[in-house]
Amino acid sequence: MEKEIVDLLDVILRCIVSLVTLFLVTKMIGKKQVSQFSLFDYVIGISIGNFAAEMAINLDSSYLHGTVAVIVFGLVAYLVSLITMKSLRLRKLIIGDPNILIKDGKILYNSLKKSKFDINDLLEEARINGYFDISDIDFALMEANGKISFLPKPENQNPTNKDLKLIQNRKGLCVNLIIDGQIIERALKDVHKDENWLLHEIKVKGYKLNEILLATIDLEENFKVYGKNVKDKTYNVLN
Repeated sequence: MEKEIVDLLDVILRCIVSLVTLFLVTKMIGKKQVSQFSLFDYVIGISIGNFAAEMAINLDSSYLHGTVAVIVFGLVAYLVSLITMKSLRLRKLIIGDPNILIKDGKILYNSLKKSKFDINDLLEEARINGYFDISDIDFALMEANGKISFLPKPENQNPTNKDLKLIQNRKGLCVNLIIDGQIIERALKDVHKDENWLLHEIKVKGYKLNEILLATIDLEENFKVYGKNVKDKTYNVLN
């Protein structure tokens, strides 16, 4: 019984060490979604995951060996990302090139074979991207991460504001000033406001700080409050 408790505590400690190591290595490699992984990234990710899992549950394995393995693979991934940013030739070798699947509205059969992609896969990807008629597509490229980018034919492209000669104001991003009753000090500084101003404005709107789920402000200084009691109020602080 005592040995089981010791082993359980060992597994818990190993899990914590594994998670901390994975977190630090991930921070070093950078923020990249799984959908953005190249084949090289995918192999590195699976290998690191296996090492971390082995370190966490295999009580016969060494902490040091598992941690070193994860760090080494992380360093390799980091170095490769630096090298591929500076060398186009190595980037093509390690990461790969985009592959044209449709050109000038014509499906390139040899490119499909080279990409290990059949026509049904292409039609499925086209439908997912909103193209139910393949003849609407001018170009299709398979990116290095396996994702397919589509360019519709000119007559099927949506007109832009520039095409329609429309002038629109730039909206930019909303800044979160309060999240779940907590004032975001850095956000206040970014919009050149202070806490006294914020507390005054929410008081004017009939809120208390602990009643606010979210409060935002945009480039035009439109201040919007979402209360925890499902109220929301909008006004322009310039008025």
